[in-house]
Amino acid sequence: MQQVGFGAWNWVALFIYLFIMLLVGAYFTKRAGKNTESFFTASGRLPSWAVGFSIYATTLSAITYMSTPEKAFLTDWSYIAGNVAIIAIIPLLIYFYVPFFKKLKITSAYEYLEARFGPSIRVIGSLLFVLFHLGRIAIVIYLPTLAITSVSDMNPYLVVTLVGLLCIVYTFLGGFEGVVWSDFIQGVILLGGAILIIVLGIIYMPGGFHIMAHDAIEHNKVISADNWKINSAAAAIPVIFIGNIFNNLHQYTASQDVVQRYQASPSFKETVKSLWTNGVLVIISAPIFYGMGTMLYSFYRHADSLPKGFNTSSIVPYFVLTEMPPFVGGIVIAAIFAAAQSTISSSLNSISACLSVDIKHRFFSKRSEKEEVKFARWVIIIAGIFGYVMSLYLIASNSNDLWDLFLLITGLFGVPLAGVFAVGIFTKRANSFGIIVGLILGAIVAYTMNKFGGDNSPFIVSILSFVIAFGASYFASFLAPKYNKDITGLTIYEKNKPSTYISKVKNTEAKA
Repeated sequence: MQQVGFGAWNWVALFIYLFIMLLVGAYFTKRAGKNTESFFTASGRLPSWAVGFSIYATTLSAITYMSTPEKAFLTDWSYIAGNVAIIAIIPLLIYFYVPFFKKLKITSAYEYLEARFGPSIRVIGSLLFVLFHLGRIAIVIYLPTLAITSVSDMNPYLVVTLVGLLCIVYTFLGGFEGVVWSDFIQGVILLGGAILIIVLGIIYMPGGFHIMAHDAIEHNKVISADNWKINSAAAAIPVIFIGNIFNNLHQYTASQDVVQRYQASPSFKETVKSLWTNGVLVIISAPIFYGMGTMLYSFYRHADSLPKGFNTSSIVPYFVLTEMPPFVGGIVIAAIFAAAQSTISSSLNSISACLSVDIKHRFFSKRSEKEEVKFARWVIIIAGIFGYVMSLYLIASNSNDLWDLFLLITGLFGVPLAGVFAVGIFTKRANSFGIIVGLILGAIVAYTMNKFGGDNSPFIVSILSFVIAFGASYFASFLAPKYNKDITGLTIYEKNKPSTYISKVKNTEAKA
């Protein structure tokens, strides 16, 4: 397929965006360098609306930004049930999960696992997160770069370098506070870019909004009765909704990049506001992203046509580069990279938090705060460069089979880990032996269904792996001797009681 020229004005827009991100990181450098609490949680001083925006931007990657419109372009809006699932779990988070994270005043999500089960489970949870997100960084850099450069004359190595390395730099400089405020800017850009695509597409299309609405109804491009049938060929909304309940429980209860943000607000009340801010953004943005796909469907039926054999994974950047005015198109391409960078920067800061707090501070002597911040920044550099080099490898080899396998294996533990947090909060009997059994069985079930289950829905896999991990963790715990660990205030039955757990990190004496 003939590639489209990116153009000088689009480059200007992209460079302006990247320069602004660099300035954000530089602005917070001094404040972030004070101590690890400031570097990882901004000392809890961030407003709830900014944290909510950050949660939203963190959970929305560039892959989602492009694949959601593609899904609506090819099929319908049935997957919007996954966005509704996020709203559904917010009351669960507020009542059952966040109180424990706030009570313990933890930097790492996995410190709850130590309080509840012991240090070995904390380390396992933390390292699983780190391994998965190391791989995720490479994919989040690689896939949007591939999608954009496949339809443009942009050099993929240059794009990866600009987006990847500059993201490492501003995360290194600004710490968590820089990440949150850059997330806010990136969230505004990506939402604005999506709205702009829809508006211009409707303006350029013969018949405008009327013809788009007609196509959507006539060709079942939104929601139809078939979407509610479990055994239908169309995506079944009930299965998507329930499956995403468990997927989102993983992200919002067992994934450091989101849980870390619960400590960025000064109080429980403010954290609740940040979660609802995120929920509102999810509900507002979902019809925008799916509407983008519906508009593109009508646009390429009536106003223009796609090249023969076109790969629809690049449909959003193709529309931007062929239909939008210079500079404006560059801003929208910047929105795609903004979605990537918000995910990458969050992963980098969270990886650094896990390795610093869960490993170094927990098991090794803690030095001065400035030395600890320096260590945290070195982790960001090393993790970022690793992801950057792997993304270069994926481009050079033009194959990501091995990397997909790595992500599959490490990602299989994600939903089961959410089951582990749940069994810790909702039961008293579960212990570390049962947890290890539950994690392994949950991952085995997920792998088996992915590998040999034929056309099993990924949402069915999520449901079963969570249930298996929860159930196996609980019942396997009866096979081990009942331990006398004090879990006061760590289960839902004693939610309002203070915990007797004393953080091993905060009691470590700092060396001058």
